[in-house]
Amino acid sequence: MLPETIDAYRTCEFATLSRDGTPIAWPTSGIRTPDGGFLLTTALGYPQKAFNVRRDARVALLFSDPTASGLPDPRQILVRGVATCPAEIHTDPSGDLGDFWKMIFERQPRSRRYLTWPATRFTDFYFMRLLIKVTPTSVTTAPLPQPSPPAAGTLLGSPVLAAYPTTVLATVDEAGAPTLVRTTVTASPDGYRPAAAAGVGPASLLVHQHDDGLDGIHNAVVRGPLDADGLLRPDRLIEPAGGRNAGALETLRTVRALRAATDRYLEKRSLSRPAVPWPAYRAIRASLSR
Repeated sequence: MLPETIDAYRTCEFATLSRDGTPIAWPTSGIRTPDGGFLLTTALGYPQKAFNVRRDARVALLFSDPTASGLPDPRQILVRGVATCPAEIHTDPSGDLGDFWKMIFERQPRSRRYLTWPATRFTDFYFMRLLIKVTPTSVTTAPLPQPSPPAAGTLLGSPVLAAYPTTVLATVDEAGAPTLVRTTVTASPDGYRPAAAAGVGPASLLVHQHDDGLDGIHNAVVRGPLDADGLLRPDRLIEPAGGRNAGALETLRTVRALRAATDRYLEKRSLSRPAVPWPAYRAIRASLSR
């Protein structure tokens, strides 16, 4: 039952370790592979996850947002393991990557529009992917928490966290490896107190949302140290793409920023821009239409 439950989740939270050892989680989509692992990808415009994996292979996946899953009694599923991310850039949707894109086009219908001209003039970066392969070392399950959003206050990130009934806490274990749990938090004048807090050290809180078609996406991370009293003292808020109420202008700015980041990635490594085989992607889209 566990594999089918994992497959039902539209997204998972994926935690890697930043350069200073802080566990940072972001929502992503991936697929189980026949060898029992997971395939995740990241576009060249968001290479930080790849850099983190290459520096420290220890990662964690948490399946905990049941939106559009259809699960009658969802639980959170924590997968811890090690990951690899080779330098090769993939644009050909074949093999496991073909299964990945089929899943994306099926579950996120809006992404199919990126395959139609003139959108293809601006969205080729979206199809330039680095592959992250995760080999699980442990799998555990736990109940989902009862919703309880923190009251809005003046703390860094408070307006963002107060809009969400639960949050994902990323911490490290005694060996410094990342781990995740979906929990609730309360706010005090000095910081946030996660209900499931354990241990001390670098930590972060992730909130994110998507609708049934993997659209209406928003995510944000509040990071800071977690002390022995179970209090996370925020020192940084990261909120990509202009926040929850971003409009068309902010979307355009985000696309331009991602294209620029892709150009920098290629130029720094003296790589030519990979060609995207558009007919192969359109064939996957057509197969779904049939």
